[in-house]
Amino acid sequence: MNALGQRLVGWFAGSPRTAAAVPVRAAGFSRSDAPSRVQGFDQALLWVTVALLAFGLVMVYSASVAMPDNPKFARYSHDHFLVRHAAFIALAFIVSVFTFQVPVATWEKVAPWLFVASLLLLIAVLIPVLGKGVNGARRWLVLGFMSFQPSELAKFSVLLYAANYMVRKMDVKERFFRAVLPMAAAVAVVGVLLLAEPDMGAFMVIAVIAMGILFLGGVNARMFFLIAAVMTVAFVLMIALSDWRRERIFAYLDPWGDKYSMGKGYQLSHSLIAIGRGEIFGVGLGGSVEKLHWLPEAHTDFLLAVIGEEFGLVGVIAVILPFLWMTRRIMLIGRQSIALDRVFAGLVAQGVGIWIGFQAFINMGVNLGALPTKGLTLPLMSYGGSAILMNLIAITVVLRIDYENKAMMRGGRL
Repeated sequence: MNALGQRLVGWFAGSPRTAAAVPVRAAGFSRSDAPSRVQGFDQALLWVTVALLAFGLVMVYSASVAMPDNPKFARYSHDHFLVRHAAFIALAFIVSVFTFQVPVATWEKVAPWLFVASLLLLIAVLIPVLGKGVNGARRWLVLGFMSFQPSELAKFSVLLYAANYMVRKMDVKERFFRAVLPMAAAVAVVGVLLLAEPDMGAFMVIAVIAMGILFLGGVNARMFFLIAAVMTVAFVLMIALSDWRRERIFAYLDPWGDKYSMGKGYQLSHSLIAIGRGEIFGVGLGGSVEKLHWLPEAHTDFLLAVIGEEFGLVGVIAVILPFLWMTRRIMLIGRQSIALDRVFAGLVAQGVGIWIGFQAFINMGVNLGALPTKGLTLPLMSYGGSAILMNLIAITVVLRIDYENKAMMRGGRL
């Protein structure tokens, strides 16, 4: 067996029960908080990720199986989206296996270059001959068998760049113009490019990731709240100065009104109908009525509504709880890294936790009518090759961080 094969066997073989407890104790961090095994990586996080991917695959098929009955999708087979989604997951898994081989130190070195590459791709997608437009938005680059969404790469690259930036600026983190302003300018450039697509949802996620890493990196609380206030005002102005964004807010406030029920409030009203039909235990797998051409984007942005209709409140809770657990677990891995004086790795892990947790929160809030409609997919579950690929790469980097943490706690060198 070659070296790569032996390492793969070692990862999935688990660790001896005699592994030592975590030898760190930082502020707010105790041994009981840490993953229970010191060798290998956090297998619980891996299997929760696999479970969400598997459930998402089933639900993407259920939500899309009737789409070919619509003349718009008549050329597709009934399993078209199932096959493509399975292919995306397989590709993402293969890429993740190789991603796990990359040391965290390498990500720290390439972070600025990856950020520049994502900016170039965000510019490229706006060029008519390169970018693909769908429903008035230009967000995709056609790469053979799949369309790649640069905004998904931007989330990951901004995360790495912000963590790298905070490590480099650690000695001046209390000074606004030297620590915060350059990072704010970088996020603003990304925001301008995303709003040109337009993709306000991705910009919101990126802004929250960057702000979260700045705060966790030790930026003065007064500066953090100042940044938060500026970002809030900016988003309010973007909504107020855009007629169609303003209409979305009004539709959210009154989705059943005559003015909005067949327009901007159509998706929200049918999402609520789907969840209402599900009641406690749902109508059963495959029994959704709303997915039969009533609820738009049922296999992407509104997958949770189909889950709510087919599995009821129980199904929705069964999705929410793993995301809560996953977010907490990833944040603990980040805290453990910082306790081991691995600040970049810790901030990256916590940035991934913010990314997954915040995007899942927004998607769930939209589906449940708690937040205005916003085009964000449910991480790891919704249909979409770019999102699945980048979500799995991000989680794989967290697993690598946990692997290196435990190697250090065994006295090894990285």
